[in-house]
Amino acid sequence: MMNTICKACFAVLGIMAVSYSASAQQKFIDPANMDLSVRPGDDFYKYASGKWVKNNPVPAKETRWGSFNQLRDFNINAVKGLVENAAADKSAPAGSVKRRVGDFYRAAMDSIAIEKLGYTPIKAELEKIKQLKSTVDILNHAAYLRTNGLASPMFSFGVSQDKKNVNKYLPQLGQGGTTLPDRDYYLKDDSRSVKIREAYTTYMTALFKLTGSTETQASKKASVVMAIEKQLADAQMSRLEMRDPYKTYNKFTLTDFNKSTPAISWSSLFNQLLVGQQDTVLVSSPKFFVSLNGLLESVSLPDWQTYLEWNILKSAAPNLSSPFVNATFAFNQAQTGQKVQTPRWQRMSQLTDGTIGDLLGQLYVAKYFKSDAKVRMDELIENLRKAFAIRIKNLDWMSDVTKQQALDKLHAFVPKIGYPSKWRNYDGLAIRPDTYLQNLRNAGTWAYQEMVAQLGKPVDRTRFGMTPPTVNAYYSATMNEIVFPAGILQFPFFDPNADDAVNYGGIGAVIGHEMSHGFDDSGSQYDKDGNLRNWWTSEDREKFDAKTKLLGEQFDSYKVLDTISVNGKFTMGENIGDLGGLNAAYEAFKMTKQGQSDEKIDGFIPDQRFFLSWAQVWRGNVLPESAAQLVKTDPHSPGQFRTIGAPVNMDAWYKAFDVKPGDKLYKKPEDRIRLW
Repeated sequence: MMNTICKACFAVLGIMAVSYSASAQQKFIDPANMDLSVRPGDDFYKYASGKWVKNNPVPAKETRWGSFNQLRDFNINAVKGLVENAAADKSAPAGSVKRRVGDFYRAAMDSIAIEKLGYTPIKAELEKIKQLKSTVDILNHAAYLRTNGLASPMFSFGVSQDKKNVNKYLPQLGQGGTTLPDRDYYLKDDSRSVKIREAYTTYMTALFKLTGSTETQASKKASVVMAIEKQLADAQMSRLEMRDPYKTYNKFTLTDFNKSTPAISWSSLFNQLLVGQQDTVLVSSPKFFVSLNGLLESVSLPDWQTYLEWNILKSAAPNLSSPFVNATFAFNQAQTGQKVQTPRWQRMSQLTDGTIGDLLGQLYVAKYFKSDAKVRMDELIENLRKAFAIRIKNLDWMSDVTKQQALDKLHAFVPKIGYPSKWRNYDGLAIRPDTYLQNLRNAGTWAYQEMVAQLGKPVDRTRFGMTPPTVNAYYSATMNEIVFPAGILQFPFFDPNADDAVNYGGIGAVIGHEMSHGFDDSGSQYDKDGNLRNWWTSEDREKFDAKTKLLGEQFDSYKVLDTISVNGKFTMGENIGDLGGLNAAYEAFKMTKQGQSDEKIDGFIPDQRFFLSWAQVWRGNVLPESAAQLVKTDPHSPGQFRTIGAPVNMDAWYKAFDVKPGDKLYKKPEDRIRLW
């Protein structure tokens, strides 16, 4: 399903954690983690984090290791405690939050039952595909798979806000139908892409063999799927193109949309998708559906049957017996370089959070969320809002008329902290302690029905797009809201015992980052109410675009691996978030008592501690295979470049660390990019 909210996140990781407070004696900025032999102006990343990076290689069960991962790994055992306690509590009343969480986790951890079943849970579904007799049957069955939580073939579909009328939900169609992480893996012939395609073919062949095909049959089926997916990939827009909110906003009546896809009756298909009462649709990539229409006319029925069979297989494989799970891991391993599989308890804890997050979230919040953290966050957010307003008013490149619109949008930001004010209760979702895959299917069906039930109703502004235990934050352009789940309100981002420099360089910069998303290259095209509407003068937008072009060029120059560089245009929104956010956080920090002093703590003045706090958030190691994939798929720049990307444009950083001409990171004052 399509994501139901437009999100710009602080980090790519969506990871579970449990709040804890470091002791008052903790060195929040620890020189033991730094490489003080390096000049900060030559390599600020190494200076701030060099020894930590050297002493913390990527563990075998991970693909990267940094502050985010360390936080998760330290705390995941506490989340494990919640689900294990729930699973062990036989006295919890039927239907209670604890019982439902416990039943879900117990079923997920019953590996003996799962091994005995093999692929029996999907045999009947695979058999149904053999009965399909026409292209219409293929389309209707694709809809059946989607509405029943089994797979999402051919294209993406969801219900979300109309970007130009955000008080209304509309059905939305988007490109999809592929398996590899990015279309380039199908279309390019560099060694990495070829290797991943080969691993994908091996994976498909293995799964087809596990479900009864001979080696020859499995190999042929894999070739069929690859051929279809390659054509779907060729029809897709690039991730960079998809960043343009106007390019991806195309509203049609179903009657008009039918004209471009004669092989697809959308009125009929919408009935199958349970949205038959709708006569209007938003389409992110109309050309993709013209190509899909062509494939429906040119690809044979048996080949489409194979494609649907594969979609069921790949969706179910991680949740079947160990031969399926191991084949899935081998494929993931080829893509990411991960050495050993993540322990089952950890995978299932995360699956519980991802599937029934508002149930697990209630247990989490009751035990771990501290109300004083919310009080402090309210204060920090308002301080950041004041600082951001000051910075907008002082911009030398923006006219007063656009400044007022920007200020109106800033003041309209809605902050959400910790957890939703209204929990989803999953009424009607059947969860049993002995039917793992059926629980997942039930949850998929329930989530789909809940999604389409939004049509015709007022937009629900109480929702969180992340679960409470998640270590992350996000901005939603259509909601014009900044959201901070409970999981991120902990060190190294936030600690009630830390000095202001640490908290403003950590969570303060996160708050500022999410605010800045409202003014990045994409978010700035939405107004204070969340509607896609231009509120800029043409002259101001030209000046903004010129500055973002320079920022893009800065990040283009950062080398990740051998021939691979950061894509400055693709990562633009996050880079603007960092630059605007760190500047706003610094502005707010300078309003505090510590920010106006020069008193050293552990040998560092306040301004140094502020920037070092920012740096330690981004320290980390990543496997080369994962690094190569993330450059294509992750709109965030790698951590080492986020560490330096914003500070090198801030005069305060130069002053704090005595960075001078001749230092490798030095930029002339007139070359420093001053945006927000």
